[in-house]
Amino acid sequence: MRVNAAKLATLDPAVLSDLGHLVETFVVGELRKQVSWMEEPATIGHWRTSDGDEVDLVIEFADGGVLAFEIKTAERVSGRELSGLRSLRRALGDRFIGGVAFSMGSRSYTYEDRIHVMPIDRLWRTVGDA
Repeated sequence: MRVNAAKLATLDPAVLSDLGHLVETFVVGELRKQVSWMEEPATIGHWRTSDGDEVDLVIEFADGGVLAFEIKTAERVSGRELSGLRSLRRALGDRFIGGVAFSMGSRSYTYEDRIHVMPIDRLWRTVGDA
């Protein structure tokens, strides 16, 4: 993909799209590793509707509970970018445990009911780490 600082500085949409794909692939890989360490069996997948709503990674547990993840390369996540998580939450009701939109930002916060925004580095750092 040859994404580098000079190419990113141009703000070329194709390069930014490549960066997005690269970051998404990396984060999904890291989440898959962490799921493999769990004692509880889980199914991992991607969710997409015929209407075009989608979620980057979905983890379903044996009891039917679901965690969902979106990966964004922006520093801030807008409400519009959470539409896939909202759609999945509506479809699953109480089975939807929660959704996380990972971003390049530095703050973790709850955006709305069971939907949270977190920096990508929360995959490795706890909130209290410096």
